Amino acid sequence: MARTQKLVLETWKIRYNFHSIAVLLLIAIVIAVVYLKGDSQGFVEQQKTPDESIPRCDLFSGKWVYDNITYPLYKENQCSFMELDFACEKFCRKDLNYQKWRWQPHNCDLPRFNATALLEKLRGKKLVFVGDSLNRNQWVSMLCLIESSIPSWSSKSLIWKGNSIVFKATDYNATIQFYWSPFLVESNCDEIKDHKGRARIIRFNAIEKHARQWTDADMLIFDSFVWWLEPKMTLLWGSFGSSDAIYKEVGKSYRPYEMALNTWSDWLEIHINRRVKIGAETKVEIAIVNRANLKDGYRGSDTDGRMMQIVESAIHELETRGLKIEYLNITQLSDYRKDAHPSVYRKFWVPPTEEQLANPNSYSDCVHWCLPGVPDVWNMILYSYIMHS
Repeated sequence: MARTQKLVLETWKIRYNFHSIAVLLLIAIVIAVVYLKGDSQGFVEQQKTPDESIPRCDLFSGKWVYDNITYPLYKENQCSFMELDFACEKFCRKDLNYQKWRWQPHNCDLPRFNATALLEKLRGKKLVFVGDSLNRNQWVSMLCLIESSIPSWSSKSLIWKGNSIVFKATDYNATIQFYWSPFLVESNCDEIKDHKGRARIIRFNAIEKHARQWTDADMLIFDSFVWWLEPKMTLLWGSFGSSDAIYKEVGKSYRPYEMALNTWSDWLEIHINRRVKIGAETKVEIAIVNRANLKDGYRGSDTDGRMMQIVESAIHELETRGLKIEYLNITQLSDYRKDAHPSVYRKFWVPPTEEQLANPNSYSDCVHWCLPGVPDVWNMILYSYIMHS
């Protein structure tokens, strides 16, 4: 498995009465969370599960348990938001046991996903998944989980708008949006419908074109997994199309990723710190879970330790600037499940060549995940933290 600022004041649509704002970073199956909490607890107190230890339990240390009674949590063909890249059963996968595994933490139970409770928590708010197709994988999972748990007559809509796909649960005035920005910073792959088959050019020090689309969000989930895959790319100093722009091709290197995360971090410092200062009686809380905290001591052979360190360093640097972060590392639990990738059971937008057909490994998808499947667990963990924030 491959491994989750120019300030334009007039574009800001910041509302100051939010009870919580969250920022998440999904990097090759790693999530970092910033919770900004107000003094109102109301609904959260009512929704706590019987196991009050859940927020203190290590949800990431556990095992997969076969469960064909309560799993899958929804049916692939009954999710109206299912996308062809993740619909493995539709594309002739016969062994459906990958749908029937439940993640079981060692010392507690993962709370059952409650769509009504989540939508109530998100009432009047916007949650935005920002990133590439892996984050879209998780976003689709979230919509399927929600749709399977709310009445069929409940009003909902899905709208494409530019680089965004926007789901809205009308009865709750809750928005769950996906925004395509594969490298987080600007690149020549930023068109959601036209981004394949080209050499990657990264404008690593520019993020505002995308970021201005996020400033009215209450929770942001970032993903930059594609950085882990690129064998080479071209870095751009300046603007696309500018006569004095400087281009430099680089091979597999950690430094460009580091520079892009610095740009992302600077944006967070400017925007999130401003919201903290504006908010009344607002405080920041943190818990960090990283590789060193994983009790089972397991790390997949494909996990790039140096990339993980860069993520952790960026999070630590944000903490020193006053942005404390909830760091949810789901690398380990996901890497156990190599059975749950689409492989050849997916939609091929370009038919495989004869050479590829002779070697299925050459065109198998071992990056994304079949649905229902592993991303449902990511969302259940995310759900747990949201409901206890």
